[in-house]
Amino acid sequence: MPYIDAIATTVPPYAVSQSDSRTFASKIFAGRLDGLERLLPVFKNSGIETRYFSKPIDWFGQPHTLSEKNLAYVESSTDLVCGAAASVLASAGLSPSDIDYIIYINTTGLATPSIDARLINRLGLRSNVRRTPIWGLGCAGGAAGISHAFHHLLGHPDQRVLLVACELCGLTFIPDDYSKSNFVASALFGEGAAAVLIVGDEVGGEGPEIVATNSRFYPDSLDVMGWNVVDSGLQVVFAQRIPDIVSEHIARDFAAFLESEGLTLDDIDSFILHPGGTKVVEAYRSALNLRNGRMPHAEDVLRDYGNMSSVTVLFVLERYLRSLNGENTGRLGLISALGPGFSSESVLIRS
Repeated sequence: MPYIDAIATTVPPYAVSQSDSRTFASKIFAGRLDGLERLLPVFKNSGIETRYFSKPIDWFGQPHTLSEKNLAYVESSTDLVCGAAASVLASAGLSPSDIDYIIYINTTGLATPSIDARLINRLGLRSNVRRTPIWGLGCAGGAAGISHAFHHLLGHPDQRVLLVACELCGLTFIPDDYSKSNFVASALFGEGAAAVLIVGDEVGGEGPEIVATNSRFYPDSLDVMGWNVVDSGLQVVFAQRIPDIVSEHIARDFAAFLESEGLTLDDIDSFILHPGGTKVVEAYRSALNLRNGRMPHAEDVLRDYGNMSSVTVLFVLERYLRSLNGENTGRLGLISALGPGFSSESVLIRS
């Protein structure tokens, strides 16, 4: 089976406290969003202390065209993914020429040539490296990327895949969109990038073995999460019923996936989950009856970085792997994230 061999994360340069974000949102939405005072506690109750952005906070309060935002995405994401990828290669003791395949994940910016082409040029990867850019999976993208790498490596066990993801959610903020969804997004979304080295079993790895993957699509739920593409950018779609979907479906969905592998929910030592927000975290904990320690690091990542869409679960995975200290104990972990569609992507690993 393929292995997760190394992982690294990066964040953009501008750190913003949640109190400063609250002040910013108060100015933007004052007199324009009904019940603003009643809604402002979402910043305090978000479980977030700090987020990172590619531009200073005042930049987001000014109108910018879609092309301006997208140029900022291309410039910043290229720097961030190159930094994360270089760190992964260094930690694995590899050169750029050792990479056979790149998968690039994002939802918050557009680029043709895609960011992976820029990565090849910047780091000097082989000219015959294969690449697949994947756009539009939102928060589920990080887990889906691991799944795509897994299935490629089943057929190419002697190869190495570099999975890179970058989301600059702040660039999607539209200062004259006074909807409740945009307000909530201003309290939750952050920015970051990650790189993961995934290798075939003939290469061998020190990290967790990927055992199986699973996709779940919920029909007739297109309105739950996503973007509306408008002249001023990507307008957030963010339904309140996401925690309800977790409560109603997730335990049954996970159980069905694990049953196909001869396992039950009780066999999972750690649930490595995308922390979309505190209500989503609480819904996971309640639906799965999780004791302390069985959902490690999700709340810590939410506190330190906010919701970075597809990248977030990779930050959680990084902290989880770090906590193992390189020990191979046979522990089972379930990586999972929800995204537009509405859908979920899950990956079973053995550490």
